[in-house]
Amino acid sequence: MNPSAPAYLRIVRTSGWYDLVVTAGFATPWTYALVHRLLSAGGDAAGLGTMPALTPMQTLYANLMGSVVLVWSALRVVRPLPLHGLLDGIARVLFSLWFAYALAHGGPRVLGPFLVVEVSFGIVQLAPWLRTRASAAGRESVRHS
Repeated sequence: MNPSAPAYLRIVRTSGWYDLVVTAGFATPWTYALVHRLLSAGGDAAGLGTMPALTPMQTLYANLMGSVVLVWSALRVVRPLPLHGLLDGIARVLFSLWFAYALAHGGPRVLGPFLVVEVSFGIVQLAPWLRTRASAAGRESVRHS
């Protein structure tokens, strides 16, 4: 798939919608407290662990992350561009690293499903760029032969 293809841009828009839905609750202290309780209850019910106790600093960081991701998500929903997919794919690699780090250091396993989605969207959004780059490198080596 070409990063400029309509199908790719639908993926960029879909990842934006996913982030809007999943991250909206992180954007304010009041909604984050509710999300925190829901994640803890869901994790506990599924045997995946609960979230750590809610603190003002944890809430601040959740709100900062939620606010930035909401704006970034809205951009991808309203105006998906190939570059947005590339940058979002890179961001998902970073998010995946931090989810994996948290899980490896005793974080609640309720984070696992989020890690799966991050990795999946990262692969889907970066793969066309990697194939395009590999094709260009192949054409360049043939041209210089």
